[in-house]
Amino acid sequence: MSRVTRPGKVTTTATYVWLTVAALVLLFPVLLTILGGFLPAPALVKQPPGLLDGHYTLENYLAAWQQKVVPLLPAFGNSLFVGLAIMLGHVVTSALAAYALVFVRSPLRTPVFWLFMATIMVPYESIVVPNALFVRSLGIGDNRLALVLPFLANGFGVFLMRQAFRQFPAELRQAAQIDGCGHLRFLFTILLPGCRPAITALAVWSFLQGWNMYFWPLIISSSNNSLNTLQTAVFALRSNESSQPGLLLAGITITLIPTLLLVVFGQRWLVRGFTAGAVK
Repeated sequence: MSRVTRPGKVTTTATYVWLTVAALVLLFPVLLTILGGFLPAPALVKQPPGLLDGHYTLENYLAAWQQKVVPLLPAFGNSLFVGLAIMLGHVVTSALAAYALVFVRSPLRTPVFWLFMATIMVPYESIVVPNALFVRSLGIGDNRLALVLPFLANGFGVFLMRQAFRQFPAELRQAAQIDGCGHLRFLFTILLPGCRPAITALAVWSFLQGWNMYFWPLIISSSNNSLNTLQTAVFALRSNESSQPGLLLAGITITLIPTLLLVVFGQRWLVRGFTAGAVK
């Protein structure tokens, strides 16, 4: 007798085929960008591009790092500094603020929380000019600190950590109080280790926000090229796009590497952190 294929098996196979095709379609621009950085200009400008001709070279990536007009190596360092500083600032300020909103009894807890939520609704473009004027009034417009100072705290981070802290068992807090455990000791030795998924999700999200920031570094670095981040430096490479399209694609690929690595290896933590507290 012939073996009968189960309908559920057919549905599962069709689902995986559809997801594979959809993933290839979605990832094609990324693959085109990465492969385009290895191709010389003649292979890129012809129609269709010679992606499978085998004429791959590292010249575009080496030229992108060694650019004299727009060097990418210092810009890479600036982007790394911005991403790490904003990540650390968000984790520290969000954890402290969320702890006060959850475990410190005060009649102002709810109004202060909604004040944090109101900051999320403010359009980013409406605060760029006041932030730029404030930073320059402090005399740090030519310093790396100007790249991160307005972004060391974030309302979304406070919301995320507050939701995670609210799921923490209240009995453990009461037991810690009975044993004489202070606020900071409880926060750093008990609470934060127990909310590791939310902290990791916030750290990954904050780093990506800082790494991909473009508009603010463009304004701050307009008078000082040493403050260029990778995003603004790659934008400056567009002047060479017509003669060296591979150079631009190589620069874009360099900016994508940390983002792709974080998304691939941190996806599990992102999902766990953002869904924490959604279900009892």
